Amino acid sequence: MTVEPVETRAETRATHVGLAITALALGGFAIGTTEFVTMGLLPEIADGIHRSIPTTGHIISAYALGVVVGAPVIVSLGARLPRRGLAVALVLALGIGNAVTAVAHGYSQVMVARFLAGLPHGAYFGVASLIAASLVPEDRRGRAVSGVMLGLSVATVAGVPASTWLGQGLGWRSAYWAVLGITVVTMVGILAFVPSSPGNRSATIRGELTALTKPQVLFALGAGMIGFGGIFAMYSYVAPLVTDVADLSRSAIPWFLLAFGIGSVFGSWLAGRLADWDNVRAIVVGFLAIVGVLLAVVAVAGFPLALWLMVLGVGVLGSVLAINLQIRLMHSAGDAEMLGAALNHSALNIANGLGAWLGAVVIADGHGYRAPSLVGAGLAGLGLLVFLLGLTRTAKSVPQGTSGT
Repeated sequence: MTVEPVETRAETRATHVGLAITALALGGFAIGTTEFVTMGLLPEIADGIHRSIPTTGHIISAYALGVVVGAPVIVSLGARLPRRGLAVALVLALGIGNAVTAVAHGYSQVMVARFLAGLPHGAYFGVASLIAASLVPEDRRGRAVSGVMLGLSVATVAGVPASTWLGQGLGWRSAYWAVLGITVVTMVGILAFVPSSPGNRSATIRGELTALTKPQVLFALGAGMIGFGGIFAMYSYVAPLVTDVADLSRSAIPWFLLAFGIGSVFGSWLAGRLADWDNVRAIVVGFLAIVGVLLAVVAVAGFPLALWLMVLGVGVLGSVLAINLQIRLMHSAGDAEMLGAALNHSALNIANGLGAWLGAVVIADGHGYRAPSLVGAGLAGLGLLVFLLGLTRTAKSVPQGTSGT
């Protein structure tokens, strides 16, 4: 009998794992597209529902609230379910939420539709991250998780600009119909390439939620909730920042969304390497850097090229922080890893809502479209302080390893 060479077996296994992670990442692509295209189409949506841009910005907060509510509830209730089936069900729910958005009329209906679309967001990343981590050796789990998250970053490069152009040309509703199409392809990919895996039969709702009692989890969540709000305070209003401050036409907005996306993709690649180097230091340096970049946005927003470069930098640092915070939470949550991963997205979307809301407040008070970036720098600085406080409280009980997984 001929023995298959070791190299061939390894290559076959890698190809299978790669297809599975790609299928899972496509779900992240759909989520990233629907989450961020709202920001790019904010003027069009505001015109369509006859509200001001600051008021319409609250639909971003509605989506974020859906993520915050859905992540812990769905993961806790679904921890015992087969993981692949749960992932498919969550993608289906995402598609339905976007279809409802596309047919909604009026401010209230759009608000409710965005809340529904946000419900499966965090739970999907929780189960997808756990599936991806289970497919690879222990020392590559961080990179597997970042592979899933890469889908969200690629969305900011391809999905969001393309959907923004589509929405500007064919009406804002067409962007959400496009997301529905992506979810259909995602479900097919998951069923085709992701192996079946059982849920945790011994999991209980109380057992999953005990992760919320761990100090290291709470401090990491607090840092994400507050600090990441700095990014969304600026990025939620990137469209009027481009048109009203940099004095460019609406057709230039997708190019700035593309800058954020390019930065996010590079940041996702960089995040895995930084986590392997030192997860904690990556988070600290990321927070410090985002404070500097957001202050720079305030200073250079009137210069299109400089503003484009700063938006690029925000994209890089956003991915570095998001992925490293997720790895930190998965590690800190112990046996409730899926909940830890999902809670990261709850935290980041609380930040999303907080940043968008505070941005709307300072704009409505007449401080202009630069002001949200200044608020953002303050939020990022507060997030860093919370994280550092957590380190001083948990240094003796939480290993500060390089991967955090």
